[in-house]
Amino acid sequence: EHLVTMSQLPQGAIDLAFKSIPLNKPYFAVWRIEEMKVVAVPKPQWGNFYRGDAYIVYSCLEIKGRLEQHVHFWLGSGCSQDESTVAAFKTVELDDLCGGAPVQHREVEGNESLAFLAYFKKGIKYNEGGVKSGLSHVDRDSHEPKLYQVKGKRSPRCRQVPMEWSSFNSGDVFINDQGRLIFVWNGSQSSRRERLKAMEVARSLRDERSSAELLVLEEGEESTLEGEQKEAFESSGSLALSARQIAPASAAASDEEFERTTALSIRLFRCSDEGGTLRVMEISSGPLHHNMLDTKDVFIIDNANHGVWIWCGRLSSKNEKRAAMTNALSFVEKLGKHASRVQVTRVNEGCETTQFKQLFQTWPAPQYSGKVAGGNRIAKTVQTQFDASTMHQSPKLAAQTRMVDDGSGKVQIWRIENMELVPQDRVLYGQFYGGDSYVIQYTYSVKEAGGERYIVYFWQGRKSSQDERGASALHATALDDQLGGAAVQVRIVQGKEPQHFLALFKGRMIVFDGGKAGWSKDEKDQAVGDTYLLRIRGTNALNTKAEQVPTESGSLNSNDTFVLVSRQAIFIWCGKGTTGDEREVAKDIAKTISRRDYVLLCEGQETEVFWQLLGGRGPYQSDKRLQEANMAFEPRLFQCSNAKGYFTAEEISNFTQDDLVEEDVMLLDTGDEVYIWIGVDSNEAERQAALQAAVDYLKSDPTQSRDPDSAPIYRVKQGHEPPVFIGFFPSWDYQMWSGAKSYEQMKQEFQDSSRQLDRVDLASESLNGSGGGVSLSFGEYKKIPYQTLRQKCPDSVRPDEKELHLTEEEFHKVFGMSYPDFANLPEWKKTNAKKAVGLF
Repeated sequence: EHLVTMSQLPQGAIDLAFKSIPLNKPYFAVWRIEEMKVVAVPKPQWGNFYRGDAYIVYSCLEIKGRLEQHVHFWLGSGCSQDESTVAAFKTVELDDLCGGAPVQHREVEGNESLAFLAYFKKGIKYNEGGVKSGLSHVDRDSHEPKLYQVKGKRSPRCRQVPMEWSSFNSGDVFINDQGRLIFVWNGSQSSRRERLKAMEVARSLRDERSSAELLVLEEGEESTLEGEQKEAFESSGSLALSARQIAPASAAASDEEFERTTALSIRLFRCSDEGGTLRVMEISSGPLHHNMLDTKDVFIIDNANHGVWIWCGRLSSKNEKRAAMTNALSFVEKLGKHASRVQVTRVNEGCETTQFKQLFQTWPAPQYSGKVAGGNRIAKTVQTQFDASTMHQSPKLAAQTRMVDDGSGKVQIWRIENMELVPQDRVLYGQFYGGDSYVIQYTYSVKEAGGERYIVYFWQGRKSSQDERGASALHATALDDQLGGAAVQVRIVQGKEPQHFLALFKGRMIVFDGGKAGWSKDEKDQAVGDTYLLRIRGTNALNTKAEQVPTESGSLNSNDTFVLVSRQAIFIWCGKGTTGDEREVAKDIAKTISRRDYVLLCEGQETEVFWQLLGGRGPYQSDKRLQEANMAFEPRLFQCSNAKGYFTAEEISNFTQDDLVEEDVMLLDTGDEVYIWIGVDSNEAERQAALQAAVDYLKSDPTQSRDPDSAPIYRVKQGHEPPVFIGFFPSWDYQMWSGAKSYEQMKQEFQDSSRQLDRVDLASESLNGSGGGVSLSFGEYKKIPYQTLRQKCPDSVRPDEKELHLTEEEFHKVFGMSYPDFANLPEWKKTNAKKAVGLF
């Protein structure tokens, strides 16, 4: 038993800084504690954290049709106790504003949770300084030499380290920022993803200033530097090459014993409030069960150094809930743990995360009025009449269903072709191509609001080009401007369509392969073909989508319905795990495609013609569990590594195919089986230890519900995934890895673009007689004949500025407009114009 003095949190009004949060809607925001006040951090600065400060991060995401809210308070290593306390109190205020629904997290510098790091796709950067912590902020515009260490495969941390050789090691990537020159130094044992992320960080540093040259160095290449580059790298003697000494990768800062601890020592504690003292009693150790929790109390789960969880029962006192986080931290100190390193998370009864539930050997599946499927499947709810008017009469219901109406408003669709909007024929509404991007305007009436409302969706196909995606976003903004800024803009990536978007097409949305873009960049449409296979997912007109999959037997699975289209016949194939609702929406899709009659086939009753159209009978996803309508266990994906000399597994939330790291071993836990996925760039030691890695994972399972010696373990290699493995991902792109560029190709492009920029910057400085990087006006550029520029780019001309070297007369003749008119065009239109006249 442990006794802890309880914290009393102040009661008061919600901070004004939180008033702008749209409740029950997806939203993300970052605040910093400045002079004990909550101050919003501008979006361009998200991911930059000052070590002397405390921050609050709020995230509300729509995941699988439900909102998931998280509140994190982040504490820098130089943060004062007062700032830390204010951040904790304000986090409780924010939690109260959201009705207690968010999961609370305490984050500390250098030991952030994976969920926190995932918010910042370009990684996070630690900056020296703080607001009022006794430290002073660094001038971001200055070019004071700095050395950054980039560490982490999935979500890298970028922190400033001393400008000295003792900071270097062979296992990490370092950025030597000398202002005019930025060096990316790759340790010999650093990973591919660390190197790519470091180039992203370096590129961001370059973009913050008027001009800079980027140079990538592999370990040892620094000794070949000469002249100005050598002088810059050595940073006034701080990194003198004569004193060069690189530590091995194993010397990288880490606490092996801290991470080596397994989850076998999990313990459950009950908390009770007695006379202002928190009484903490151990209830159980070893496997935990849901029935050990009591709705009237607060519980603490000690999962060793893998984290501490607080669970607040629905009927526990308000004071206990509000003070749960700070009281748990006091308890952590009582246990003799490193409070600065242990991740502490608070959840409320009814809002438990998947990670929390997996700590228990048993956790009851939620009860719904209809059948519901877990994992990545569509909920199989009984179809009922949808009353759109209730959405406006009851905003809470609208927020709960994420539906502004039933999709019966006015729909207009354009496809991006040659970076312009091209209206789609109404008969094609609902048919999308994965190689294209689209803009959709939805108009609906709200009597209560007295007028029309607008939503502008821009849908981006998985294989659409980067230019087309950018054009779709620009056109969506332009359309919003035409509507007086009244539209809600929604970016949709293929495979992540929200329910309201699906409802626009009344159960007839179809996503085909190909399009005008795609990876092949052909100018002509990539036709669907005479024979193709569609996977149907949905239960009614509000949530159904069909997506083209490879026309082969391996694409089938017992959990879905499929429509096979051919010249001979149209087949509807129904897996054993499907419901009558799913079969009905499949019939609607078949009618949308063709007026011909279809043949309904149930699994096990296929004809020879059906198998011939699929290239012959073959194995497919027919696991017994896939035939069940209820799947209580949600699949979990882990990134595994032995980089520290022992096995570690870090979980990836809401995973997709993009989360499979080519240079690692990944572990997919489906409950009944464990799959070890081996990336093509994983090291030999990890490949050899793959099977043992799965056994180690099962041994560390806190539920102890599976026998490591007998549980099925599958070992699959990248590019050779079986259908049953693929079926646990929301979508699968078979071409994802085949067309990827190598690291060396990306490195060369990275440096070439920098050198081209630098050559022109130096020429500009020479022409202007100073080193200030003053830009030239159109008339000041050296004039060169059009035919010369078109045939070959002179050394003194920047390749992406050829048009600036034309005379005014020739410019108007070539482009059909004056240079000022050209300069006012969007960048993508400028690019297209230059391509058309051979100056790109």
